[in-house]
Amino acid sequence: MHRPVLSLLLFFLVVIHTAFSQGCSDAGFCTMGAMKPDQPFNKKIELRLRSMELSFYRGTTTLTPVVYVATADLNFSLNAKTSLQVKLPYQAVTGTLAETSGLGDISLCVTRAIHSNEKFDVNLSLGSKIPTNNSDKDIDGRPLPMYYQTSLGTYDLIAGISLITRRWLIATGIQHPFNENGNEFLWSAWEGGPNSVAYIQKYANAKHLKRGTDVMLRVERNFRFSRLNFTLGLLPIYRITKDEIQLGNGERVKPDGTTGLALSGILTTGYNFNVRSGVKLLLGHKIVQRDFNPDGLTREFVSSLSYVYRF
Repeated sequence: MHRPVLSLLLFFLVVIHTAFSQGCSDAGFCTMGAMKPDQPFNKKIELRLRSMELSFYRGTTTLTPVVYVATADLNFSLNAKTSLQVKLPYQAVTGTLAETSGLGDISLCVTRAIHSNEKFDVNLSLGSKIPTNNSDKDIDGRPLPMYYQTSLGTYDLIAGISLITRRWLIATGIQHPFNENGNEFLWSAWEGGPNSVAYIQKYANAKHLKRGTDVMLRVERNFRFSRLNFTLGLLPIYRITKDEIQLGNGERVKPDGTTGLALSGILTTGYNFNVRSGVKLLLGHKIVQRDFNPDGLTREFVSSLSYVYRF
């Protein structure tokens, strides 16, 4: 890699250490394939160049945990119409109960251009998320809530479709987990611990959690100039089926309040240094939260700074 590229990467590492945060607060599919934000509509290049995007983010939750993630997002052109995306995140969480870190879930996604003309493109994506652990991290033998886990602990199927024009991006997708994870968090495990009962009960019980199915819709209006671009959008994510957990007596239940809408407002801006490299900043603010979140995916405010290099 060229020396200027390495210098820029070091610069962004320093900036992130002191300032920035994360993008989407769902289980991951809103940044995969056809559902990604800020996708260009460009008829000058038939084949999308292979690219690497390094992003660094920080997300504040509704409780004390703060989530930091560094992600390598690799995109490969398989042929004129098909590309492969691989996302490799490393996650760290710090909060009142513990500090955790580790490799996050690996995302794989194949995107196919199914229609293209001078006015719009339609892309179809199919992918999966692969867990890197069982969501069973603990502290001093006490199981930690999902907020502190670096993996969701499930194998997920993801599918989506997008419509891209010169001014608009409209995308929708679905994410379905196939298994329960290995999380053991119950309030009873923290009885007599260093934290108050009232605080512990702010975290939802999540023993052997099986998340519900999510559907999402992304609507963005973009404003593009020669080197600078902006987008404004909304990202509603709706959980259409209830989460399921296991109680201390072994009974499996589906708590009320785990379905419903989570809505975020999104602002992105980007600057291209040249045809090969550029930077992006994404800011997201949660407008509507679900009532009950055993998966720990709630975020209040998120932002992400990324560096993109095209080979």
